[in-house]
Amino acid sequence: MRALIQRVSSASVTIAGQVSGEIGPGLLVLLGIEEADAQEDIDWLSGKISRLRIFGDDEGLMNRSVVDVDGGLLVVSQFTLYGSTKKGNRPSFIRSAKPPVAIPLYETFVKTLSFTALRPVATGEFGADMQVALVNDGPVTIWIDSKNRE
Repeated sequence: MRALIQRVSSASVTIAGQVSGEIGPGLLVLLGIEEADAQEDIDWLSGKISRLRIFGDDEGLMNRSVVDVDGGLLVVSQFTLYGSTKKGNRPSFIRSAKPPVAIPLYETFVKTLSFTALRPVATGEFGADMQVALVNDGPVTIWIDSKNRE
């Protein structure tokens, strides 16, 4: 499971002209799922995101989590996070989980993150053509892979 996390002043996702999810200050999480992902990946990643200290404290140091600052969470599925450009110029998405596997994992991740972070999680719609708007705060962008826990 891969997540590209952006600290934002605001973010929203629009589907067919309608806003599906939006937040003020908080975290936009672009989530990629592969066939090998399981509950262990969900638990680890949702805990890591909830506790990730990338918000400023009173001294301006990144010492506070999204929970500490009562920030919003917006999760958007993004199969392209598993795109491989190893061969040629057209990315291969063969490692991305297909919908029958990915949708239940995505839905479980959203529920687990909501429970872990003690707040509702706004979302897009799995598999939809979405337009994501955001104001990256910092900019702060963090890449996390549950299979490469560095």
